[in-house]
Amino acid sequence: LAPRAGTCYQQAKQVLHAAVPDRLQGRERETGILRQFLREHVLGRRPGSLYVSGAPGTGKTACLSRVLLDCKDELAGSRTVVLNCMALGSPQSVFPALAQHLGLPVATGRERIRSLEKHLTAQGPMVLLVLDELDQLESKGQDVLYTLFEWPQLPSSRLVLVGLANALDLTDRSLARLGAHPAGSPQLLHFPPYTKEQLTRILQERLGQVAGDPVLDSAALQFCARKVSAVSGDARKALDVCRRAVEVVELEVRGQTLLKPLPGGES
Repeated sequence: LAPRAGTCYQQAKQVLHAAVPDRLQGRERETGILRQFLREHVLGRRPGSLYVSGAPGTGKTACLSRVLLDCKDELAGSRTVVLNCMALGSPQSVFPALAQHLGLPVATGRERIRSLEKHLTAQGPMVLLVLDELDQLESKGQDVLYTLFEWPQLPSSRLVLVGLANALDLTDRSLARLGAHPAGSPQLLHFPPYTKEQLTRILQERLGQVAGDPVLDSAALQFCARKVSAVSGDARKALDVCRRAVEVVELEVRGQTLLKPLPGGES
């Protein structure tokens, strides 16, 4: 029993990691909207922007990663650049980072932005730019965010911009001026916190991949889902709590196995 128990706990911890699953529970609507947006704009060669908001752990990045994986073949004819703004030194650093991904020569200041604009309005494949942790680009006067969100509106632009952020009101606060353009405002998509039922389903689906008896019983999963949904609705927290619970059980079982006398009186 002991070796099997060991492997089942290892497997359970593995499936409870916050990796991107094949199917995202409780996010069918959001996945559909993301897929539709990419098809309409990238495949339909219509520049545009989408602003995705939601608290941490509500599935924004996971959903978009899943859709990008699923649509990989469809999007093969376009350029996709994914930048995590948390990794940039300053809001302005987004421009050299993008230029590098697009293979443009190094330029500075205004020249850098001009060469990017020239590139994004020249003939060529559509460019899909995904900016995760977009909140990090807030700057004095919001010039960085304005520049980025105005690019899809430039004549003959080939940019499709998707920004992901925790703040629900970033567009109201920082991009109010964009609303002045008739087509200027980005399309909005909000990810609400996960409900108790959704979190329970997520945990059950993950742990259902482990063979044998359930590692954590259903009442424990529901208790965890209820507590997490009351505080934050953050799926990563729920996965974390269950992973720690599995570690505790694993240590207890290991302790008991060591203390048990071996069958047949062997020492």
